Amino acid sequence: MPLHISRHPIVADSLAGLRDVSTEPEEFRVLARKVITFLVYEATADLPVRQSTVMTPLKEALVRLADAEVVAIPVLRAGLGLLAPVLELLPRVSVGYIGLERDEETALARIYYNKLPPLAGKIPLLLDPMLATGGSASRAIELIKEAGGEGTRMVCVVAAPEGVKVISDSHPEVHIYTAALDEGLNERAFIVPGLGDFGDRLFGTG
Repeated sequence: MPLHISRHPIVADSLAGLRDVSTEPEEFRVLARKVITFLVYEATADLPVRQSTVMTPLKEALVRLADAEVVAIPVLRAGLGLLAPVLELLPRVSVGYIGLERDEETALARIYYNKLPPLAGKIPLLLDPMLATGGSASRAIELIKEAGGEGTRMVCVVAAPEGVKVISDSHPEVHIYTAALDEGLNERAFIVPGLGDFGDRLFGTG
């Protein structure tokens, strides 16, 4: 399972702000948008292309066009904060949604919503900001496979080694794109040092 950790200095600088406990929700949203924009850029750098032509104001020009349809699949609710940059960056993209709720006692994922478009022949892009235990992500990938999706790429802001191992063991073909691989999980299955609850900080509900 390939793990891609961004080395871009803008990603590192923005992640520093996301980690900072004093960062307010408005700034947090701006920084998150920057990080996701760069990660999605990296996650789609090898999309297939086709050649075509367009007419410029001067003459006909040979161009290359993205020749793949991506399906953005945010894991509710925090994954919604990763969706806007995807919709802006990609020329042909549809959206599916997976709702997974973590039981705070068992840290296991429970499905409460699953709405995916047909995925055959498309590239699934799973959006979940925190890859912690890997349980939610693994379950989401199973749902994507059941809907005909292959070659899933996952974009997360921060990953824990435990979650990476779960995905590696259960779905070794999945590529993970992240801004950082952190130390690990604490006794509550939160990523350390992490950045807290991404959804709460993003939506100002913490």
